[in-house]
Amino acid sequence: MVDLRRIRVDPRAPAEPVLAQAVEVLSRSGVVAYPTETFYGLGAAALDEDACQRVFEIKGRPRDSPLPWIVADLGQIESVARLDRLSRLLVSRFWPGPLTLVVPLSRGQGTVAVRVSSLPIARALAKGLGAPITATSANRAGEPAPVTADEVAQRLREIDLLLDGGPCAGGLPSTIVDVTAGGRPILVRAGAVAYDDILRFLDESPTVG
Repeated sequence: MVDLRRIRVDPRAPAEPVLAQAVEVLSRSGVVAYPTETFYGLGAAALDEDACQRVFEIKGRPRDSPLPWIVADLGQIESVARLDRLSRLLVSRFWPGPLTLVVPLSRGQGTVAVRVSSLPIARALAKGLGAPITATSANRAGEPAPVTADEVAQRLREIDLLLDGGPCAGGLPSTIVDVTAGGRPILVRAGAVAYDDILRFLDESPTVG
């Protein structure tokens, strides 16, 4: 068996040569495991159908379960999705961080679940690629999300690169809320950001009536 390609990285201050290697893998439809502020994730170029197909196959994830995205910054998501006043308000308070927003895509009738991670390595990968990356946990569907690179290496041999940033914090995954319906956000998945805190913030905001 060929050894899994594994590189150490400082997730808070990733070195440029390491980022360059990871971005090169992403740019050719490769799959990279990387740390986030919660768990290790599987990163692929989110706008590359072949790359996303590999993520589905590696995880054994149903194709009707869309892959969340991580973007480098607000500008990157605005190039592919539409943000209304409510979305922007939540972004101003909870990004970067573990809050995922379901927003409409700029083209067609679809939606995407997206966030800006508070961990620099995740943002740097999307910035280096110049496009969103996928942000699903680096595990087989139905298995626990991994908090260490060793767990990823033991379970997923099919990935192209493992960025070993040490142990992740674990805990709860990102909270997912749907803001496409207008009005109050709809809770899709409870997580690291308490839904009550989101609603309290909106109730106390003078810009939302």
